[in-house]
Amino acid sequence: MVERADRRGRLRAAAGDGGRWWWPRNTEVVDAEASDATIQRLIDALGPDAVIADPDRTASYATDWTGRYAGRPAAVVRPGDADGVAEVVTVCRERGHPLVPQGGNTGLVGGATPMRGEIVLSTERLSDISAVDEDAGQLTAGAGVRIAEVQQMAGEAGWRYGVDLASRDTATVGGTVATNAGGLRVLRFGPTRHQVLGVEAVLGTGDVVRRLGGLAKDNTGYDLAGLLCGSEGTLGIVTQARLALVPAAGEAVTALIGFDDVVRAVRGVGAIRRAVPTLEAAELVLASGAGLVAEQTGEGSVLESDPPVLVLVEAVGPPDPTDRLGAVIGSLDGAGEVAVATDPSRAAALWHVREAHTEAISRIGVPRKYDVTLPGRALASYVDTIAEEVVAVVPDARTWLFGHVADGNIHVNVTGVDPTDGEAVDRVVLGGVVRREGSISAEHGIGLAKRRWLADDRGAGDLAAMRAIRTALDPDGILNPNVLLP
Repeated sequence: MVERADRRGRLRAAAGDGGRWWWPRNTEVVDAEASDATIQRLIDALGPDAVIADPDRTASYATDWTGRYAGRPAAVVRPGDADGVAEVVTVCRERGHPLVPQGGNTGLVGGATPMRGEIVLSTERLSDISAVDEDAGQLTAGAGVRIAEVQQMAGEAGWRYGVDLASRDTATVGGTVATNAGGLRVLRFGPTRHQVLGVEAVLGTGDVVRRLGGLAKDNTGYDLAGLLCGSEGTLGIVTQARLALVPAAGEAVTALIGFDDVVRAVRGVGAIRRAVPTLEAAELVLASGAGLVAEQTGEGSVLESDPPVLVLVEAVGPPDPTDRLGAVIGSLDGAGEVAVATDPSRAAALWHVREAHTEAISRIGVPRKYDVTLPGRALASYVDTIAEEVVAVVPDARTWLFGHVADGNIHVNVTGVDPTDGEAVDRVVLGGVVRREGSISAEHGIGLAKRRWLADDRGAGDLAAMRAIRTALDPDGILNPNVLLP
């Protein structure tokens, strides 16, 4: 075995398996024999069915959703409750072996990928979900429960879950808490953090914190649930969450509106928000993206005029928002052709223009994906100029833009980029956000992809506070050590 220190003092063990990167406690190198001993300890603690070490079986846990990040986990562990998770954390802490928590593996920034030989802690067996408390409008869901399951359970009891996203059938409660996921309904209900009333979680110390009573008012010290939301599994591993639900939907109206330009589209959405208090979604699509969706899916264009900018809005009653929405759309400056739907099948066809973007883009190549937030005053200028700025550094690149215009969240997808040009594109896309005082991450977290950019987005005081918290809750640095903080 050959040992070599990198510039941060971490060590690489160049063993017969091709080598792995580690952050072992006390800078000790973890070799293959030590790794095998850790796996055996985990089998003894959890049982053989809960530990997967066969590389053929761990392969599905090794690559992120985009295909950009791939590693090889030392093993995959699948505990069934918080006590089992605590056992895993305790063993790995004692052995100095890092862990990567993983839910539905739908992230876009490599935040749940075992890039350096970590053990993957899968939440798939943390799948319990309680009956809905119909009076309080709450339920408790395990970290491995899919968002679609929460939505179904809530709907059967006459409630709704306020978080909705295109990956609802695979994204999990634990993953959405870890990234503070937003999605399509943030405009009205806020991100995941606003839905979480309490959590059960295992910290990096192995301690279990548990507060699942669902109290709307609870001022007994620090909000640990809020702290864990968005922490990307670096402070603790959420095992259950108590979730607030929202009233069931009433009458709904969906409209796809063509605009002359982005400036008028942004202003139009502002006018709709002021006039329609039950507005739940406002999605921005450009003509290039709508054309790609039509080309890749074989669906025709919804609006015959093919306007340069499209905005999809949806309002949900009660009361019935159709007349109010129609009146304000008719008065908007720069608005042209409009398609309106009040029945679910027609609404789904309008939503398809927006929700099929990810699939259509992926069909033409693996994109570099960014989710960023711009202040309202800077949103239009960013959308109007970013594609040209990318082409200036990578002439063959194509940039596809869409997103949640009401909260300033734009998804930037760039295809035709050679990996050697990736950093140049990062500088253009993320640097443009920082210059405009936006955020380099709106929904998917920092992960691996944006780690080096966090210092540009947040100040030195912010980073120092984050490091102090991380050290306190994960003193040995074993929880997802390769993400978030630079």
